Amino acid sequence: MPNIKSAKKRCRVIKTKTEQNKMIKTSVKTAIKKVERAVANNDKDAANAALKTAIKSIDKATKNGVSSKNKSARNKARLTKKVNTME
Repeated sequence: MPNIKSAKKRCRVIKTKTEQNKMIKTSVKTAIKKVERAVANNDKDAANAALKTAIKSIDKATKNGVSSKNKSARNKARLTKKVNTME
C-alpha cells in the first residue's frame, strides 16, 4: 500500500476507472450476444435493432478508450455480416 497521499488517491481513481471500464466491456459483450441470439433465432427485425444498439455501445467503448479501433471495427464488421447474410 502506498504511503504518499497522491499515490493513495491514484489507487482510488484507478479502482473506480477499472470498475467503469468493466461495466462498459460487459455492456458491449451483452449487446453482441443479443445480436447473435437474434441471428440464431432468424429474427431479422430484432437482429437489426440489436445491431444498431450494439454498434452504438461498441463506438462508445472505443471513444472512451476501453477497446481499440481495430477490435471495434472487426466486431462491427462481423456482426453486420451475420445480420446481412440472414435469410
